[in-house]
Amino acid sequence: MAVAALALGAAVPMQTALAQAASTGDYRNIISNNMRSCAPGAGPAVRVTINGVKNSSGKVRVQVYNGTKADWLESGRWLNRIEMPAREGRMTVCMPVPSSGPYAIAVRHDVNGNGSTDIRTDGGAMSNDPSISIFNLGRPGIEKTRFNVGQGVETINVTMRYFG
Repeated sequence: MAVAALALGAAVPMQTALAQAASTGDYRNIISNNMRSCAPGAGPAVRVTINGVKNSSGKVRVQVYNGTKADWLESGRWLNRIEMPAREGRMTVCMPVPSSGPYAIAVRHDVNGNGSTDIRTDGGAMSNDPSISIFNLGRPGIEKTRFNVGQGVETINVTMRYFG
């Protein structure tokens, strides 16, 4: 899972952020949280509000995937990633996407910042807030997490869930 971040990320020119995200079919783009990419008239992009971040420890990572079964939660198949320090409560990120179409978002709060998923402490969220449990290993199918992005900015809300 990936986790989302606050709108206080490093400023990056909008053209740079969009260029990083605009290479169709290109995977594993690490970008900064640039809220200007979600300004009126911008897009395509997704404004993600992450609710329920447990504390300000560690990092929050947000990843966007093509809305396909072949890509969803597959290692290295994310399009863009934003990672930043966690902030307790609510965080907002702007995730540019290459073009209009179906996508899915995964958010992870890596509480101790070790880069590994620690089921007892880390939290996660996904687009459309599907049910996540330790029994399904937090992997709901793409049909439960997919949403469409048009030419503008799509706004979604996700709620963090912690198992510990």
